[in-house]
Amino acid sequence: MDIDDILASVDRDDFSSPESTALDHQVLTRFWVAERAVSELLPWPGALMERMMERVRKQIEIIEDLTASSSDPFSTSSSSTNINNPTLNLKLSILQTDLSRTQYLIRSLLRQRLSKLTKHSMHYLLLISPPRPSLSQSQSQQSDQRPEDSIPDPTTTTTINPSPLSAQEAAFLHAHQTLLASHYRSSFLNSFPPQLRRLDDNAGGTSMVQGPETKEVVFVRCLAEEVSIVFPADEAAGFDEEEYGATMRIGEVWVVRWEGVKKAWERGEVEIL
Repeated sequence: MDIDDILASVDRDDFSSPESTALDHQVLTRFWVAERAVSELLPWPGALMERMMERVRKQIEIIEDLTASSSDPFSTSSSSTNINNPTLNLKLSILQTDLSRTQYLIRSLLRQRLSKLTKHSMHYLLLISPPRPSLSQSQSQQSDQRPEDSIPDPTTTTTINPSPLSAQEAAFLHAHQTLLASHYRSSFLNSFPPQLRRLDDNAGGTSMVQGPETKEVVFVRCLAEEVSIVFPADEAAGFDEEEYGATMRIGEVWVVRWEGVKKAWERGEVEIL
């Protein structure tokens, strides 16, 4: 029995084949690399994560069953267990190593996404929440205006799409920002005029809500025959056109702005290195 057979045995009762399991792990690894490389929160891969978490759950169950069988109290000695199961320790070691590899990717991915969520919490709350009617000047100057009143609630409607967040991330984000606003209010915002207590203020044409930087550069490799990279015009660089672009060919590795390859990455035409 080789390593592939041992890992494939974990999915013998699963809906997926060993080939799709390996493919999902490759997709998860690429998504993890991309999430770490860009400052913007990438769309949550719901179907992929559901399959990966199901495999992790089943693999933990199999490891626990093998561990229990290796310490069978009815066996006369430990040597008899080793004779009856000569590959048991090897199987346990391989399965535990493979499980640790998958768990590391998932934990690192979630920590990276939580870091982005907490850094740009109001930006993503406004992104996933339904639009709210603008407040009049008299309403914004009420003496009982609280910072919490400026936090949108994404759960107020059932039709809202939480993308690029998962439902759990959206719930966490709203709870996190509500606690943060309460802390700001008790610390210093209560001493401000009512019209200056909102966390989403955009008076004077300057918004307090800061989003992620999309002009950062990333390393990408072309996976399609040809990929068009389109960039918005940069007035400081002297471009008069509204946009300009270039063409990547398969196998080429470029350093480009994230905003220029975002659409190509979503279509699977490039991968982030």
